[in-house]
Amino acid sequence: MIETAVHNVTGDIAELATLGMLFAAIAIGTKRDALIDALRRARPEIVTNIALWLTNAAVLVPLLAVPVMTGTDLIPRLDALVAFWAGLPGAVSMIAAILLIDFAAYWRHRVEHIRALWPIHAVHHADEAMNWLSVRRKHPLGEALAMIVDNVIVIALGLPFWAIAVSLLLRAWWGYFIHADVPWTLGPLGKVLISPAAHRLHHIRDEHLMGYNFGNTVTLWDWVFGTYRDPKPYVNCETGIAEGTRDFLGELARPFEARYWRKADEPQTVEQPAS
Repeated sequence: MIETAVHNVTGDIAELATLGMLFAAIAIGTKRDALIDALRRARPEIVTNIALWLTNAAVLVPLLAVPVMTGTDLIPRLDALVAFWAGLPGAVSMIAAILLIDFAAYWRHRVEHIRALWPIHAVHHADEAMNWLSVRRKHPLGEALAMIVDNVIVIALGLPFWAIAVSLLLRAWWGYFIHADVPWTLGPLGKVLISPAAHRLHHIRDEHLMGYNFGNTVTLWDWVFGTYRDPKPYVNCETGIAEGTRDFLGELARPFEARYWRKADEPQTVEQPAS
């Protein structure tokens, strides 16, 4: 298990380096003279995001990989369903995997915004200087929930594992892209695919507007369930949450803070500014 953790962290560091070069080029091309100020503002949160990323990679992935390594079949797959997908063109299986994973992720994401799970998900929304690494700003409990829930449907329905793997890779890379600090709506394509501007709107520092654009890759499920919102009026909106951002240890502790578990009708303690 330790060997698996080391291998996973090493792989994530390599991924970080590759993606870092790509998004550095995008930042240089889009920010130009404002780049240094943007980096200075985002630096503390980038450090937090990387720390959470590596913690999740070192702890969660190996733990969830144990059933696979030991040959435990946690989700039954009917032979008839496996055969059905095997008889279809590979492109159909891959598109189906993307749509079905996005469907599961959409509802998991919506549920994370209810009061009971918000303390965990709030960690992801806390970035005030949103950047491509914000996608990795997830509490270990939130990361575990996503890893389990998002994949249940496609595995249970018997989709090919190669199609699931490719779809997860594409969704992961798209996740980095939509968290990037760029004002891109993607034009007409943004009606089909979640754009950086559309996802930034979901991270807006406004509790009502946070209830839109839950999708990760496609806008389909937001359109179907009435949660799509055109991001054009909100390009470059302020992001974050009222409780403010935290460092690595603060974000790990966030879900356990008493403020989140008070009943709605309980009086809230308001900190007075220092005189």
